[in-house]
Amino acid sequence: MAGSDPTPEPAGEEARFIVETGLAGQIAALAEPLLADLGFHLVRVIVSGRNGTTIQLMAERPDGTMSVEDCAIVSRNLSPLLDTHDPLPGSYHLEVSSPGIDRPLVRPTDFAVWAGYEAKLELRRQVDGRRRFRGRLVGIEDGEVRLEMELEGHDEPQVIGLPVGMIEDARLVLTDDLIRETLRRNKKA
Repeated sequence: MAGSDPTPEPAGEEARFIVETGLAGQIAALAEPLLADLGFHLVRVIVSGRNGTTIQLMAERPDGTMSVEDCAIVSRNLSPLLDTHDPLPGSYHLEVSSPGIDRPLVRPTDFAVWAGYEAKLELRRQVDGRRRFRGRLVGIEDGEVRLEMELEGHDEPQVIGLPVGMIEDARLVLTDDLIRETLRRNKKA
């Protein structure tokens, strides 16, 4: 699709623009340096009341892969850190996973890496009367995510720019093209 290879280049020090707050933020602050030392990037932390208290941590290698063994490595290293710093009262369940096929997009480079694929974006506040946008990622330029989408009053899809700093949530949309590409990429890993 669109000739792009969705294997990310190492992001180096590129920060996530989606940043957790509260308890999830505390856990992310503990986890991110540990993950970097292990060779992983933090994608997202979610704390929920499911099964008591559950910490869901999404991570990946710089090339975008995350095996079951990688999840086990992260879990074995993160559990003692969480136990030592004890950010949660009582017991908790730790779930470590890959971002999945319909992954969240949390770094500006994610929009370039996944150009050509469909995505949903939700903004912190309305732009032209709407907060939700869905279309084909074109990339990122000058701090704006470029999204090709159908707009009322236009016969052809239009490319719009949405400032990264206004994005509250962004994720890929599960499509046949995305599934095929993910399967192809996993064969290479």
